[in-house]
Order: sequence, then structure tokens, then C-alpha cells
Amino acid sequence: MAHLLHLDSSADPERSRSRSITRAFADAWIAAAPGNTVTHRDLHRDPLPHIPDAALHWPARLRPPGAVPPADAEALQESLIAELVSADAVVVGAPMYNYSLPSSLKAWVDYIHVPGVTAPFDVDSQPLAGRPAVIVTARGASYDPGSPTDGWDHTVPPLQLILGTSLGMEVTVVATSLTLADSVAALAAELPRSQAELETALAEAAELGARLGA
Repeated sequence: MAHLLHLDSSADPERSRSRSITRAFADAWIAAAPGNTVTHRDLHRDPLPHIPDAALHWPARLRPPGAVPPADAEALQESLIAELVSADAVVVGAPMYNYSLPSSLKAWVDYIHVPGVTAPFDVDSQPLAGRPAVIVTARGASYDPGSPTDGWDHTVPPLQLILGTSLGMEVTVVATSLTLADSVAALAAELPRSQAELETALAEAAELGARLGA
């Protein structure tokens, strides 16, 4: 019996590849063992407000003198951190938007990444250390090594830094590229690769969900 936190952030509820892949993971997780559970947070349909006070980047003991962030925002932060820490694994749908994270996902990161609470700072605090985190990313074009867009992906690296390096989670990336091959004429020749990558990503996500949920 294990609990999964399932996050989606795509703005396309119908055709989103990241949503289809995170769903494959979550379905396999549920089927992997009796009693497995999932909390699904849709950051696009139910967006979080942006952090209203910089003091919330820190626990109360490390905030500047006189800092009094809004009580409702502090309560929201506490609930989001509790939701994350209660999960045995996390799957994050992270499509690339303008070479970076969707703003809805970045807002979640800003609430849950708190040095001294979920990440080390003045104390050795990593309550999620060793737990699996699966980052599912979908990208409109190709970002192959040596290509003109090599190094333009600023979606996956920040999440690897936050979830892996800072929070200490065991990160796996499931990626699918060329998602625009079926709608952008300049990428049409890449449609077979696009479809193959999607099929591979769906299979990989299902395998991961079954294995990690067992």
C-alpha cells in the first residue's frame, strides 16, 4: 500500500502528451498493489496563487525581522508541503513552455521548496530523501545534442535540481519530443519519430508506475 502525488500542469486538457503519460504512470501505480492511492493535483485547472511574500521562501525562524506573510498563504504552503511529504512517490507533468516550466508548476515549486524544511540549510532537512520522483516532459521540437536547440531545455534541469539535488529525491525523466510534428509543417517529416517517442514514453511510464507501486 503506497501513496502517489500526481501533478499535471499542461494547459491542454485534451491533447496533452504529458497528461497522457502521467496518467499511464498513475494507472499502473493503482493497479500495482491493493490499497495504493493517488492524490491528483491539476495545477492548470486549479492554479495556485503566486507566492505573495518573499518571506515564505524561508521557515519562520529564518525570516527577516518583522516579516509577517499572509496567514492564508502560509497555511496553503504548509498544506502543500504536507501533501508532498505524505507521498511515497511523485509524478510531475512538466511540458516545456517557452523553453521553461509552465508558470503553474513554478508556483508549486516556490511553495514547496523551503530551505530548512524540505531542503538542507541551517539543519539537515530532507524529509523526501530517497523517494522516487518521475518528471514527465513533452517538448514541441527536438533538443538533441549538437542540434541548434541543444541546451535550450530549461524545464527538466531546474526540476532535477529542486527535486533531486535539493530535496534528495531519486529522479527519473520520461521525455517525448517533437510533439508539434502533427501540426507544424516544418516538422512534418519528424512525425514517425514523434509517434515512436510517445509510444516509448507511455510504455516507460507504465513500467515505472507498476514497479514503483509494487
